[in-house]
Amino acid sequence: MDGSDIVENCGGADWTEVAGLLKASGMAYHAPEAHRKAFRNSAAVAFAYLDGRLAGFGRAISDGAYQAAIYDVAVAPEHRGKGLGAKIMKSLLSRLRGCSVILYASPGKEGFYSKLGFRRLRTGMALFGDPVGMAARGFTE
Repeated sequence: MDGSDIVENCGGADWTEVAGLLKASGMAYHAPEAHRKAFRNSAAVAFAYLDGRLAGFGRAISDGAYQAAIYDVAVAPEHRGKGLGAKIMKSLLSRLRGCSVILYASPGKEGFYSKLGFRRLRTGMALFGDPVGMAARGFTE
């Protein structure tokens, strides 16, 4: 993808834009300050900029030894299908080498993660703050 840059720190992030992009993507979003805290406390972050504008991002938490989880991977709707999500994921995964990595995908996005080597879990469980809402959105049974 021409004109795109991946930034692996939070230095220039606009947290209002982050919340807005998550909302535009149909994903869970919070107050900008909550996203700032979550991303800054993460083991790895990746912000994708296309021609200088925020186009996507993702983050990972990890124990730094053998376990990691990826969260908040989002690409602006107008930039999907161009390889930007894969660039974000590859950036995160490159910094999680040696770790088993889990994530939960929005319903319908499983194929994207399968192309990156992820496989469905048979024993995955979750305890969400909004269990009714997550079931309604298709995340849980």
